[in-house]
Amino acid sequence: MSYSILKKIVSYLSTYLQGKERAIELTLITFFSRGHLLIEDLPGLGKTTLAIGIAKILGLDYGRIQGTSDLLPSDIIGVSVFNKEKSQFEFKPGPIFNNIILVDEINRSTPKTQSALLEAMGEKQVTVDGNTYKLPKPFFVIATQNPVEQYGTFPLPESQLDRFLMKISIGYPSREAEKEIIKGGSKREKLYEIKPLLTKDEILKIQDEITKVYVSDKIADYILDIVWATRESKYLEAGLSTRGSLAIVSAAKTNAYFEGRDYIIPEDIKKLYPYIIPHRLVFKPEFEAQKQEIVKWIVENIPIPL
Repeated sequence: MSYSILKKIVSYLSTYLQGKERAIELTLITFFSRGHLLIEDLPGLGKTTLAIGIAKILGLDYGRIQGTSDLLPSDIIGVSVFNKEKSQFEFKPGPIFNNIILVDEINRSTPKTQSALLEAMGEKQVTVDGNTYKLPKPFFVIATQNPVEQYGTFPLPESQLDRFLMKISIGYPSREAEKEIIKGGSKREKLYEIKPLLTKDEILKIQDEITKVYVSDKIADYILDIVWATRESKYLEAGLSTRGSLAIVSAAKTNAYFEGRDYIIPEDIKKLYPYIIPHRLVFKPEFEAQKQEIVKWIVENIPIPL
């Protein structure tokens, strides 16, 4: 059932996002791993359509935040407003209190606002005027940033990037897929008519089942070999953190679950590491242009456990 439902969702959404099956699958793996996703891509390639599609097909609440230089933490989290009739302050929740949030152009918001958002992502709760409010379950943030535009942006520091389970790009559609888009026009309006394939309870049950996927000693050692190879690499100033190690495990468990297994194999890690590892590393300046090649070389040189 688990494998078929993932395939069913990918197949269904690919009619709205032609040629983007890989991006849809990676987004779902991140979601079911209880992580968050960073999409670095050019405008107009389907990031908003992807977020709406995932929310609708999973039957979850959806909110959107547009990153701007004047965006305040209270615009995201919410604010306490004084109620004259009750003579007390009432909390008015912000868009962060949705299940799925698209934060468009996160690097256009100031570091203070980024910090408030990323704290909510990490803690799954927010504190306003001394009161703590739990965020809804499940909770999933899709943040986007434009890799080309630098003017008026505040790049996410490495410590903040580490909070995203995966960093992906959607990329241009193939020529054939784009031809179909041109002939058929935008299908975003039809997204709102999608009937959910899962209930909220079923989603939370799947997320709980994924945590029970078995990690053998050999797999744990294989992951640690990769982690320590990044920490000792001559190309890097800083390797993977412990949060990075846990991210590899979480995503590998989810991939194994959706392939019908209750245990991780090395192929789960090799399939997903290009999206989990590179954005967490601090490269020496002279090697910045060779990130993917260096990460691939590090991982490929680690012996696969038998």
